[in-house]
Amino acid sequence: MKHIRNFCIIAHIDHGKSTLADRLLELTKTLGERDMENQVLDDMDLEKEKGITIKSHAIQMEYVYKGEKYLLNLIDTPGHVDFSYEVSRSIASCEGALLVVDASQGIQAQTISNLYLAVDHNLEIIPVLNKIDMEAAQVEVVTDQICDLIGCDPEDVYKVSARTGEGVPPILDAIVEKIPAPKGDPDAPLRALIFDSVFNPFRGVIAYFKVFDGSLNKGDRVRFFNTGMDYVADEVGVLKMKLVPTGGVSCGDVGYAICGIKSATEVKVGDTITSQERPCSTAIAGFEEVKPMVFAGMYPVDASKFEELRSVLEKFQLNDASFVYEPESSLALGSGFRCGFLGLLHLEIVQERLFREFNMDVITTVPNVSYKVFTTQGEVMDVHNPSGMPAPTLIDHIEEPYIRAQIISKSDYFGAIMKLCLDRRGTLTGQHFITADRVELNYDMPLSEIVFGFYDQLKTVSRGYASFDYHITGYRPARLVRLDILLNGEPADALSSLIHEDNAYDFGRKMCVKLKDLIPRQQFDIPIQAAIGAKIIARETVKQVRKDVTAKCYGGDITRKRKLLEKQKEGKKRMRQIGTVQVPQSAFMAVLKLD
Repeated sequence: MKHIRNFCIIAHIDHGKSTLADRLLELTKTLGERDMENQVLDDMDLEKEKGITIKSHAIQMEYVYKGEKYLLNLIDTPGHVDFSYEVSRSIASCEGALLVVDASQGIQAQTISNLYLAVDHNLEIIPVLNKIDMEAAQVEVVTDQICDLIGCDPEDVYKVSARTGEGVPPILDAIVEKIPAPKGDPDAPLRALIFDSVFNPFRGVIAYFKVFDGSLNKGDRVRFFNTGMDYVADEVGVLKMKLVPTGGVSCGDVGYAICGIKSATEVKVGDTITSQERPCSTAIAGFEEVKPMVFAGMYPVDASKFEELRSVLEKFQLNDASFVYEPESSLALGSGFRCGFLGLLHLEIVQERLFREFNMDVITTVPNVSYKVFTTQGEVMDVHNPSGMPAPTLIDHIEEPYIRAQIISKSDYFGAIMKLCLDRRGTLTGQHFITADRVELNYDMPLSEIVFGFYDQLKTVSRGYASFDYHITGYRPARLVRLDILLNGEPADALSSLIHEDNAYDFGRKMCVKLKDLIPRQQFDIPIQAAIGAKIIARETVKQVRKDVTAKCYGGDITRKRKLLEKQKEGKKRMRQIGTVQVPQSAFMAVLKLD
């Protein structure tokens, strides 16, 4: 065990975690030159296209230090706030962390939030200053920032360029010297923490785990502590670029196990693997239960594919434990699922992955957050969906979730950011200057206000400099109303939303204007109305497509034309009474992108 080191790399998005991981893999010769590529651990096409890490990836490296061979288990982590659950799982499996900071951008909000996560788990922190080869690099200034943040000396900060490889070799020595070896009892009953899993159509569920006590060998009879299911470990091995069977994984090491599990629901991330013969008495304290921030409905495009969507979501949840879902039905869209996400980027990525990896096309409804409704009878209801709201006469008051937002930016954009937060019903709770030109702002804001486009607008007003992090603080009373969209007099269930009373008129008008452009014209007028209860607050009309019935009249009396037009008008009236409106998927998606 004293030759094992488990560590992760934590940083803000785009500070060079994956590039630094590439250099470490090259130096330890884990991959041959032919297999090497940029951001080699980001193996999803989607990760390469967007330039972000979505999944945390585990890989084992071998490094010889002072004549002795060490096993280094690296777990690369995402940097975006929407994937912070992946980071918490990696941190639970490690004893140390490389804290990477970009020399040109300095410390950002996600850097601080990930650092606090690591400090809470008592991880050994190794500070690394990256991108020192860039023209905009401020090496001394950012080094001082790091020293102030974690209380180290300037000599302790490793200055590197992950792109060119300059200064990277000493980091490997530091990992061996500074990060403690894993603690655990090799002779105790087996206890291993599952930190990730994937579904393989041929081999079933593959569980990735870290052994805390005992050891796991091929052929062992194992039990999953929380689900109580028993299995035989058919194959056990370590994680290189591919899965490498070794026959056993010893105490303190990271590996994978294939037990021929066919049902995705039998494996829970955060569960403990133990032995059937000598079960452990207590499970490992996994990571905290995930709290979804944003809810949206997902429905199959074809109603007959409901069961197929259910099995796809089960398999998907194995690989993304922060995604939660439960069945629900809608008047407009039939049977589907109510899904919880950590943010809007997470929602977008999940939808894209379902299409790419499982060829599953889904309709997504307007995202919203969870509210607490207090009724006049004294009951408390959790409402995720506008259609679940009780009648206005039964509501005593509504409470909505609030967040504490932490924004770090250059002081030049101070005014623009304050205006944006005030427009979103934010209240300033604190501000302080980290350096002469960098300011940290703390706001209390309703979660529903940041769900729509807040992150994009923040990046726009700060020219990309501001960084943003948040956590839920509790619920507060709010003046909310249910805004319905009526198409041809019928409410469109999937387009309803719960919104603050002051913003309802403006939002309703924008929705009507947007839908007017997107809903295809029919042979009858389609009124699009925004309504609060029985009160219509905005209206647009999609004009009908008319056939030119008077084309065959060459002159003659005007009454001939009028007779044909009257006849057409009668037919249009009948058609409108029974006409149904087709709403394209682009209309649902456009609502998310309202400015």
